[in-house]
Amino acid sequence: MKSNQKIFITGSSSGIGEAIAYEYASQGAILGLAARRSEKLKTVKAKCMELGAKNVKNYSLDVSDTKESISVAKDFVAFDKEGIDIVIANAGVAASDNLSSGDPTKINQNLNINIIGVTNSIVPFVPTMKSQKAGNIVIMSSIASFTAPAYFGGYAASKVAVRRLGDTWRTTLKKHNVRVTTICPGYIKSEMTDVNEFKMPFLMDTDVAAKKMVNAIKVGKKTYILPWQWRPVIALSRFFGMKILSI
Repeated sequence: MKSNQKIFITGSSSGIGEAIAYEYASQGAILGLAARRSEKLKTVKAKCMELGAKNVKNYSLDVSDTKESISVAKDFVAFDKEGIDIVIANAGVAASDNLSSGDPTKINQNLNINIIGVTNSIVPFVPTMKSQKAGNIVIMSSIASFTAPAYFGGYAASKVAVRRLGDTWRTTLKKHNVRVTTICPGYIKSEMTDVNEFKMPFLMDTDVAAKKMVNAIKVGKKTYILPWQWRPVIALSRFFGMKILSI
């Protein structure tokens, strides 16, 4: 079924963002694709058009740049048809803290891109969603937001922060008929996880994950954890105080 929805996705040049773009393209969506790697975005755009997207516009964007993020949001709201249906803040990084180096650069990078990048991606669209009394905000968190993974404190902290942002925005925007879905993936096959040398429990194919995420957004899930096997593991870890490894 053709959706003709207007959807903006950050981090859409690869991995989860790319796969979600293809899912919505096959539904006939109008897409705004944002990422730093403009050449990769060209390939993604071409495939989206082949799959049936009504229209696609690419944006070379560093989500940590507030001024540019506001400009891009304004441009996409006016693109093709006025408004916005879904904005998906997917861009993110997962670097180790590198604590022993004495250099906080890696941690700061995690916090900056994963938190400021989310607010920059979403907040500029909120006035439009409020005025049209409709919209869907989607935040990509992680199972790490429920755990304390060794070596990835900055990453985990950033994912806790954006999950909490989602919880508060959901309450704030409910009266405006704006929904907020926070997605907490486990290990999903992507460029980010391909570099991992350790065992990744319940590793899920990117295309499968994208289909499940798109469905979760459609039905209005508040917090969606996948793969499903992580749900009992997280529940047990929180109850017994166990630590489990996550990215």
